[in-house]
Amino acid sequence: MTEATHQHDQALHLAGDLRILTGKLRRRMREGTQQGDITMSQSCVLNRLERDGPSTVSSLARAESMRPQSMAATVQSLLEAQMVAGSPDPLDKRQTIVSLTDSCRAWMTQSRAAREDWLARTIESRLKPDEVLQLQQAMLLLRRLAD
Repeated sequence: MTEATHQHDQALHLAGDLRILTGKLRRRMREGTQQGDITMSQSCVLNRLERDGPSTVSSLARAESMRPQSMAATVQSLLEAQMVAGSPDPLDKRQTIVSLTDSCRAWMTQSRAAREDWLARTIESRLKPDEVLQLQQAMLLLRRLAD
């Protein structure tokens, strides 16, 4: 086995572990803060609307690599839950502009704060001071991966 092959195998193993652990951590945060019945698709749409602002269903579908019909169903469920509101597109009356409701924005802010609080308490209760330092160092590496 060459050094390059070994490094590639090691990277593949780390990538799999990281994917599994980030998913598990995300689920634990949601469970620990009682996030309700928001699906991953709904969460992605809400986060995109928060980040990018109002959008049409077709633009959301393209941005999230979803079929327009699937996105329409996701948006409809968010409309029914009063998390988003729809208004006619002033440039194309056939389209609807979807935006977050004020109550959804407040819920997202509270939800994010609750997840961060849960994670902070979990770090404090489960990690030793030297492990917290190791986690801080790992965060630098994770940021480099994300950028």
